[in-house]
Amino acid sequence: MKIETCIESLVSYAMNKGLAQPEDHQVLINRLLDLLRMDDYTPSHEIQSEDLEEILAGILDYACEKGLCENNVTARDIFDTRIMGALTPMPREVIRTFREKYEQSPVEATDWYYDFSRNTDYIRRYRIAKDMRWKYPSEYGVMDITINLSKPEKDPKAIAAAKNAPQSAYPKCQLCRENEGYAGRMNHPARANHRIIPIKIGGKDWFLQYSPYVYYNEHCIVFNGEHVPMKIDRAAFEKLLDFVTLFPHYFVGSNADLPIVGGSILSHEHFQGGHYTFAMETAPIEKEISFQGFDDIQAGIVKWPMSVIRLDGKDPVRLADLAEKILNIWRGYSDPKVGIIAESDGEPHNTITPIARRRGDLYELDLVLRCNITSEEHPLGVFHPHADKHHIKKENIGLIEVMGLAVLPSRLKKELTDLAQAIVDGKDITADETLAKHAPWVEELKKEYVFSEGNALDIILQETGKVFAAVLEDAGVYKCTEEGRAAFLDFVREVNEH
Repeated sequence: MKIETCIESLVSYAMNKGLAQPEDHQVLINRLLDLLRMDDYTPSHEIQSEDLEEILAGILDYACEKGLCENNVTARDIFDTRIMGALTPMPREVIRTFREKYEQSPVEATDWYYDFSRNTDYIRRYRIAKDMRWKYPSEYGVMDITINLSKPEKDPKAIAAAKNAPQSAYPKCQLCRENEGYAGRMNHPARANHRIIPIKIGGKDWFLQYSPYVYYNEHCIVFNGEHVPMKIDRAAFEKLLDFVTLFPHYFVGSNADLPIVGGSILSHEHFQGGHYTFAMETAPIEKEISFQGFDDIQAGIVKWPMSVIRLDGKDPVRLADLAEKILNIWRGYSDPKVGIIAESDGEPHNTITPIARRRGDLYELDLVLRCNITSEEHPLGVFHPHADKHHIKKENIGLIEVMGLAVLPSRLKKELTDLAQAIVDGKDITADETLAKHAPWVEELKKEYVFSEGNALDIILQETGKVFAAVLEDAGVYKCTEEGRAAFLDFVREVNEH
């Protein structure tokens, strides 16, 4: 496709997606000519493609050929984000439209904003489509298993360029509001096409955006306008409940505020939410419990591999009161017989991963009890994926996985396919440097299954789901055993005695 045709196709795309109006046509053409340093231009009057990936690839190839962009994945991402930034409306227009639609309904507002974030290519639909997704019917519910491929793998040139790039403290992190419209650099993602929505949470300035990697439908991020660290306390519960008051069709949760059991960005307070039903939400109450002084709140232990107390009530203030009490007791609670140690050498170990949602006119809080204690046997964490599962999952179990959605490393797409083929071919898996880590697992599977060309990959994928369910069992502080459930009730009694 000629560069002139690419330019006109892209402007046509912007018009069709509502990013621009017909009156904007000439200005957008000239903005693109400026970015591409084109002094001469003859309109082709051809629209050859509506496929954004194809259009941008044509523009990027031209830019690389003319020396405007290095030909590596990071540089190309920065350049095509600049291109899309030239077509993206200013924040005032985006905020105005969002608020007009919110007046009609919160659902209408978020539906529009999610489509907008995809149409600007801030959410790269064509990359998300490459993710592997399947379901695993565990004894706790149907879990989502994903291998996320939408974060591009950096090639050696891009890695070297990022290493050599000047260090900067602006923006302070990838969540800060200063990312809106930021051009990007080799060691910080481009956000020229990024627009955020201001909202009030707990009376303070917060912002709503979507995750560019979209692990599930309408995967949003809600972040504090100030760069302050994550903290689970009463205020956090109130903020979560505030959010589901504003957006009752969304759930929202927070990663824990301690290493190992927390998220990847602990330095900036933020929550994650969205329009999706996770397996944990549909998991039933295993045992009803009650808390003295809170007869207006229904409570129960959820049938889930991690240790979850569910609270339901009409008054969010009362929910926050009880959640604060449970948190404060849990922070200082130890039960050595099941491995729970509240602190060692002055370092705290206990915290909570909280999730809020609405059920009709009720507010609901799920409080997931977490403990980041380590031991000689489990140096990465006692309540963390154990070593026998590291061939599938070694990383921390954060909010999204707590709820039953596995985010597995991209390496597994090739490894699991190759592993299935190696089993069918009768190869010695221990002799393969990449696949050898899976060998003990495969030996166990061979005792259970007869593998064939037609079923090998399906078996491997389902058994990967089974490993993820077992990973969540590792991360549960109270195991789904008679001893574990008795210890869980000991903690409930402790709360009631205070």
